[in-house]
Formats: sequence, structure tokens, C-alpha cells
Amino acid sequence: MTDGMPEMTSLERTALYKSLGNPLRRRILEYLGRHGGANSTVLARELGESSGTTSYHLRKLAEQRLIEEIPEKSGGRERWWRALPFSHTTPDPATMAPEEYEAAARLAHLKIEVDTALYRRAHQEYRGPEGWAQVQRHGTWLTQEELLAFMREYHALLKRYGHAREEAPDGARPVMMRFYAVPEPVGEWNGEPTGR
Repeated sequence: MTDGMPEMTSLERTALYKSLGNPLRRRILEYLGRHGGANSTVLARELGESSGTTSYHLRKLAEQRLIEEIPEKSGGRERWWRALPFSHTTPDPATMAPEEYEAAARLAHLKIEVDTALYRRAHQEYRGPEGWAQVQRHGTWLTQEELLAFMREYHALLKRYGHAREEAPDGARPVMMRFYAVPEPVGEWNGEPTGR
């Protein structure tokens, strides 16, 4: 699930996809990511929910190790929470159980909606090659091995230049980045079918 964490089971992944697809849980995770921490009362006020509702969802997110309690801020019945670093790669859909596949597909459709809105924002907020909003589109020829090596280097670049919220230097802002690669369906190449 996350770096150094054990491999997740199909049931755990299904629960994860359902959690990440829950609109309120996504908003809670986004709030904690932006603000560093909150309790159920703060989240209820900021997200327009009851504190009982936010408290329930906080417990569920903690069970999945997506958030953790901040012990130095918590006391008595007041519990403060922060988001945990998280990284997950969805497995090959052909290896998924039906319920896991259905939950992953619902989450993927939600992500597409979010990413489409970000893509539009990037174009609207683009102020040239030195601005905060950047839009790049490229095409090239790669072998599958080269594509996978590119992905490893892409991840290494994110680790090299990115910062955790609490370690970010002055002037840093949260930046939403997306990357996808898909081969062109070019028919046959050297007698072998390519694409889909």
C-alpha cells in the first residue's frame, strides 16, 4: 500500500478503493493534506457536516492507515488527525476479483472527472513557460522496457524535487501533477499486433 508496507489483499484493496471513492472521505483527506491536521469538530465546520459524521469517517480512514492521530495535540475526547504519506499502484485488472474490479472502476471514473477539471484549470491558469501552471504534451517512440525505465525516473524526480508538507520550503505550494502514457494503436508493426 505505502512504501515499506506489506502487499495488500484483494479485500483490502476493495475497501481502499471504496474509501477513496467516498466523496466525504476524499474531502477529509484533501483538507488534512492542505492544512496538516484537524479534529472532527474543525472538519465538521469546514466541510458542512456533523462532528459525529466526520468522527466516524476519521476512524475508518485511520483503520486503513490513511491518517493517524496527532498525539501531542490530542487530549481527552478531542482527537486530532493528520494524513499519512500514501502511494498505491493498482494491479492488473485481469488479476482482480469482481468486487475489487468494480470498486477500482468506480474510483477510476471519479479520478477522471477530477483530472479533467485539473486539466481545464491548467489551461485556464497557464501564464507562459515560467508560470505556476504548466501544460506539456509529447509523443515519442519507446520500447516497453524504455517506458518502464522512464516511469522509474519520473518517480525518482518527484522524490528528488517534491517535499512533504511539513518539510516544504518557504514559497512552496501544493502542486497537483498527473502523468499517463498509452501507446498509439498503430495496427501491425513488424508483423506483430500492437495497441488494442
